[in-house]
Amino acid sequence: MTQTSQETVIGRITSVFGVKGWLKVYSYTDPKEGILSYRNWTLDLDGRRIPARLEEGRRQGQGIVVRLKGVDDRDVALTYCGAEVRVDTDALPELPDGEFYWFQLEGLDVFTVEGECLGKVHHLIETGSNDVLVVQATPESIDQRERLIPYLPDQVVREVALAESRMVVDWDPEF
Repeated sequence: MTQTSQETVIGRITSVFGVKGWLKVYSYTDPKEGILSYRNWTLDLDGRRIPARLEEGRRQGQGIVVRLKGVDDRDVALTYCGAEVRVDTDALPELPDGEFYWFQLEGLDVFTVEGECLGKVHHLIETGSNDVLVVQATPESIDQRERLIPYLPDQVVREVALAESRMVVDWDPEF
């Protein structure tokens, strides 16, 4: 039995660029160019998994454009539009203590410092000033409200315990 490694979505192919098979990619990495440091991609398109190799890429305006190995014309490139770009999670750089990838925070149960369950982190939103946790209610939460909680370590977010799948926040449930 072979174990498949975990993958992380790092971007999405949005459209073609030019006539020679280049593709526009929306990068979820920070900085955006970070996606170019991963050469072996798995494209997830309508449930199909397609191995792909990044040949070259660059910043183009506000976005990123790439050329994949074996994709040399616009018609072939069109077939990849809409695909999620995934890489092995093991390929991601190790973060310093106290820093987390968004995918690590998604799914954590969120409790107040008083021990009240607010729900579960569904996803995060980038706002410019700080990231925001979107916490959706669960059957265990104190009510059925969705909450937007600023991701401010040490100020609002007091503890992240990945092993226990929980986060503690200093947040008024009435807010």
